Amino acid sequence: MFCPHCHNKIPDGSNICPLCYSNLAGLKPQKAAAEPQDAPERKAAPKKSSKKKTQAYTKGSRGGKKSADRTPMIIAFGLIMILVGIVIPVVAMLPERKPTDVRTLSMAALFAALCYIGFSYCKIDIPVGMEKTAFHLGNVFCVLAALFLGGFWGGMSGAVGMTIADLTTAYVTSAPKTFLLKLCIGLITGLVAHRIGKITKTDDTKHVFRYTLLSAIAGLLFNVIFDPLVGYYYKLLILGRPAAELTLAWNITATTINAVTSTIVAVALYMVLRPAMKKSGLFPKVK
Repeated sequence: MFCPHCHNKIPDGSNICPLCYSNLAGLKPQKAAAEPQDAPERKAAPKKSSKKKTQAYTKGSRGGKKSADRTPMIIAFGLIMILVGIVIPVVAMLPERKPTDVRTLSMAALFAALCYIGFSYCKIDIPVGMEKTAFHLGNVFCVLAALFLGGFWGGMSGAVGMTIADLTTAYVTSAPKTFLLKLCIGLITGLVAHRIGKITKTDDTKHVFRYTLLSAIAGLLFNVIFDPLVGYYYKLLILGRPAAELTLAWNITATTINAVTSTIVAVALYMVLRPAMKKSGLFPKVK
């Protein structure tokens, strides 16, 4: 209890305040005021660690997206290296031939550059969902290179030129597929034109035109069939991204239009350039 005069705390039931000696008999003692409740304890703020914690990249984080964006490019480069590793031993096992002259290498480099230009700058992109396909003139110079230089150098010109074009544009994930298919276009075109038709060993214009047309059709027909199929299973099995039926349909349409256009342009250019190159002494004779 508290003394009503001095307001000091005194023992309960006291009649006289032991501090101010006031008579408390008959007076109503003052009840002890409620002691203030302790304020709720505040949680101590966590101490900042001096060490920097490594940021965990979740699936939706910015770092996670960057990492996911790099994955297709890494896969593409890896597959290209594998394909190159396969092609080099196969070429080494072929029967020995005469050393390739500087003129052939220069023309192969020129056609590779033309393939790059034909795809990178002479094209119309077609957005299909999250992906793209395109109408382009890159295959024209791949076929033309095979007609002038033979299957191997023609295929390598198309493979190198158009693979570089893929790697420097939005088609980076298609680069391994492009390398393989363009190499095959050149090999098939060269096989029909030079092994079967032997177009460099005759001056019969009708014979040359016939086998030039047949070789271009053979090489590009292979592309029409296998480009959509290889692309579909490449995305499904290698990249783990199932291609939609709409994308597959557009790829078939674009590849067919590219094949028809490339056949007409490549055959026309070959028939025009052949006599001019013969007169200038630049016409290569493929065995």
